[in-house]
Amino acid sequence: MGTKNLIFYTKEHCPLCDKAHNLLKDLQKEITFNIKTVDIYKDDTLLEKYGLMIPVIEVDGTEIDYGIISIDKVKKALTNF
Repeated sequence: MGTKNLIFYTKEHCPLCDKAHNLLKDLQKEITFNIKTVDIYKDDTLLEKYGLMIPVIEVDGTEIDYGIISIDKVKKALTNF
């Protein structure tokens, strides 16, 4: 069982994204996982896919949550083996 990888799709100037990122940082204090932050504005495909949904959380290739992030959903995805 290795460390889980979480992808955090975001953009600049997004208060909802900032709030979600802070939740993830707090969660890292109790669960070990990697956060890869991806700015959707640097990739047209991602912008088209996630433009109205961000922030989006993906764990091991599965979209877990978007918009107003549920920390419980993320925690479950990270601890569910």
